[in-house]
Amino acid sequence: MKLLSIKVLHGIVKDFYHGSLGRIHQKELSMRKFISWRNLVRKRHIRYDWELCRSKKKTFLVVLCTIMLYIAFRTTNFQPSTELFSSSYTGLKGLPYGIIEDRSDLELKPIWSASNSKLKAKGPTPHNLLAMPVGLKQKRNVNTIVQKFVQENFTIILFHYDGKMDGWWDLKWSRKAVHIVADNQTKWWFAKRFLHPAAVSLYDYVFLWDEDLGVQHFNPKRYLNIIKEEGLEISQPALDPKSTEIHHRITIRRKRLKFHRMVYDPKSSLKCTSASKGPPCTGFVEGMAPVFSRAAWHCAWHLIQNDLVHGWGMDMKFGYCAQGWRNVGIVDREYVLHQGIQTLGGPSVNKTGNEVNLAKSRRVVDVRTEIRRQSTSELEIFKKRWEKAVKEDTDWVDPFPRRKPTHK
Repeated sequence: MKLLSIKVLHGIVKDFYHGSLGRIHQKELSMRKFISWRNLVRKRHIRYDWELCRSKKKTFLVVLCTIMLYIAFRTTNFQPSTELFSSSYTGLKGLPYGIIEDRSDLELKPIWSASNSKLKAKGPTPHNLLAMPVGLKQKRNVNTIVQKFVQENFTIILFHYDGKMDGWWDLKWSRKAVHIVADNQTKWWFAKRFLHPAAVSLYDYVFLWDEDLGVQHFNPKRYLNIIKEEGLEISQPALDPKSTEIHHRITIRRKRLKFHRMVYDPKSSLKCTSASKGPPCTGFVEGMAPVFSRAAWHCAWHLIQNDLVHGWGMDMKFGYCAQGWRNVGIVDREYVLHQGIQTLGGPSVNKTGNEVNLAKSRRVVDVRTEIRRQSTSELEIFKKRWEKAVKEDTDWVDPFPRRKPTHK
């Protein structure tokens, strides 16, 4: 009888794991033919055991379903934790998390190793980037600028807008720089396409400078120390008062100051006073020599409009990428000379009356005049886009609230 009960229990357990209830009932019916009335009590115990197993099966299924639902929930809601662009990682679900590399730089890497051992770093890793649009006519001045930055271990990237890249190879540092060539393109066109925040995310600061800056009184290391100490997310070196072109008074150097954030000019048309809270009275840097922190560049890159290549009007909005005007400043101790050399498209030509008539007859185009006309047009487009975006985004709060005009 013990052997019989053991066989019955064995069959029940076997069918339990195979998930077939029908087979269990068939075994019970077949067993009835061989069990006498004296085994009814034992049979009741067997049925009791079956009920117990079925109860345990229900509990097991509940636990199993709970685990599966939890795994499904975590899988469908999984997003890699990254510093940049968390919304762009929805397409990475097919990769294991540990292999995802979301940061990059512009460092040149060797394509082979001189030995079988692992490559070892040759000196400190660059943490800052200098990017400039350059033309061969300004080679001497560009070389002077780059020499100062190379000494401080900057990564250098040159945007060749004149297509003449071969004329730079005689410079010692040129082989270690990154060169990008596109004929007659602007600094902002290059920056939008080749300085994506993910591609420069390993750099602490991005210097996006013009090529016509004199750096006799500028030291990159001292400049970095100042902006780090003062917490300036967006900055620029002050302009020497002797500069050829100065468009905004806030950028002029103040000899006695380390840096400044505001300008006081109540008599001008801008009426910049101590109560002014917006650009260009405060929270402003000009587009010729801006310096961005990593976080600020992430914002500024998205401000650059893909089709508006001259960038007019953007400098008035850079302060919005610094989370407040106190994080934007002009550094006075390290200043530059703006030479105001216009090279993109060639210089404007001062024509006499006969030359003007000859130009009209030959349909000669004054490139500089056309560039200025295009820049002005883009400025108006940018203003309209900004106004539209502000109107449509009801959740956006302006950190530079403008004072309401007082009526006398």
